[in-house]
Amino acid sequence: MREDELADIRAVLPLGYSNAAPGHVVSVVTCLEMLEKPATVPAVRLPEGITLDTLHRSNLPAYRALFRKIGADWLWYSRLVMSDDELSAILNDDHYEIFVARKDGEDIGLLELDFRKPAECALAFLGLVSGASGKGLGRALMDKALALAWSRPIRRMWVHTCTFDHPSALGFYVCSGFRPYAVQVEVQPDPRLTGHLPLDAAPHVPVIRPGG
Repeated sequence: MREDELADIRAVLPLGYSNAAPGHVVSVVTCLEMLEKPATVPAVRLPEGITLDTLHRSNLPAYRALFRKIGADWLWYSRLVMSDDELSAILNDDHYEIFVARKDGEDIGLLELDFRKPAECALAFLGLVSGASGKGLGRALMDKALALAWSRPIRRMWVHTCTFDHPSALGFYVCSGFRPYAVQVEVQPDPRLTGHLPLDAAPHVPVIRPGG
């Protein structure tokens, strides 16, 4: 574990309840990592009729539309609040890989791998549109991620999931070989109140407006 991560973990919250300012959302983040290549990396088998293609990185509106379509129910917002220059710099980095799952020409899934830190791979995003889960595609995307990551000379692969994500996400990562090593709390402005996501997004997360 890197020293900067240890420093963050040592800065613990006080015991008991802590207040969050109205207009913000709070999630509990589980940090997971894999420190060696799995003994067996399954071959990638996409469900019938599904393709996995490299993203055309210069089309930021199309990327944001897919990101929002997949992530709105889980309050994915990080890419939506970035400037075009900031997002383009990430997507077009030679050490960043992005794949889109498609069915009948429609984008239905997203996989992003971040190799920008030496000897590491961050599983930045893995998600499916509503209705595409339960068909084996999520497992196929994970197998693709593991195969690509450990084909490189990395020593660590890591991923974060939080309490906004699909209820099965944490178990899915653990079953895929990741080990939880830290828990953090994240506080951010509610993207539904800033206009980056619709107000009816993620109905399982209450909207607490400033002023009551």
